[in-house]
Amino acid sequence: MMVPIRCFTCGEVVGDKWEEYISRLREGEDPSKILDDLGLKKYCCRRTLISHVEVMDEVLKYAEHMKKGLGGRQ
Repeated sequence: MMVPIRCFTCGEVVGDKWEEYISRLREGEDPSKILDDLGLKKYCCRRTLISHVEVMDEVLKYAEHMKKGLGGRQ
């Protein structure tokens, strides 16, 4: 998983908060309360964490196709 380590805007460390954020979110907690509890008060840091999408598994599927020559380029 490739979670941003720092906020793209202010440089605050946010990557260490991802696991707790996502686990509490899956338990049904309010996202705003979770972010407050994690100490993410600035909107830029909150945005960086909330907008992260776990896409690595999807990207790896296409990498396998490229190895086999099925990626559209022949």
